[in-house]
Amino acid sequence: ASCAAENITVVYGIEGGTISVNCTYNPWQQRWREKSWCKQIDETKCQHVVSARRFWLPFIKNRNGSTSISDNVREGVLTVTMKRLKKQDAGLYQCKTDYLGKTNTLRKVQVEVLTAVLETQMPEEPSAVQSISSIPPEADFTVFYIIAGFLVTKFMVAVLIFIIGISRKNRETEQKNPNEHQVLPFAGDLAHDEISPSWESTA
Repeated sequence: ASCAAENITVVYGIEGGTISVNCTYNPWQQRWREKSWCKQIDETKCQHVVSARRFWLPFIKNRNGSTSISDNVREGVLTVTMKRLKKQDAGLYQCKTDYLGKTNTLRKVQVEVLTAVLETQMPEEPSAVQSISSIPPEADFTVFYIIAGFLVTKFMVAVLIFIIGISRKNRETEQKNPNEHQVLPFAGDLAHDEISPSWESTA
């Protein structure tokens, strides 16, 4: 709650690592002012760490030990970089400007330094994890291909069954039509054969 009320940005870094903090400002109003980075000692005192060079040398960085600062007056960005972090580097910091005895805080930053995890602990686990993690993608592709092949096969079978069904239906239709045409003459012949004996008997 206190951080939210004071608008404090919390930045986490690993012991021995590096962090960078950007503090923005209005380049037209504050380009003439001296800009610095300080560490908060108590409520009223902020211990000076490093100051940025004046605006006519915007690309030259100032350093104080492992802390450096640069000022881009065109963009209005003050960048602070802390390297080789140590536990004692943790604390509350400020980006501020000073002009004619008037101090203005650009940003408050709470730096937290975390303990680095030693890579020498259980060195075999990372390789095992990597080897295990490399198996699932291949397995996924294999399962995908199997499923895709099965679906394609089912589709082809369905198409063949449909084609065979249509061809059989067409054959049955063709067979029925010739039979109907052959029945009529055959029936006529039988009728003719039955009538002709009667003519003969009458004669």
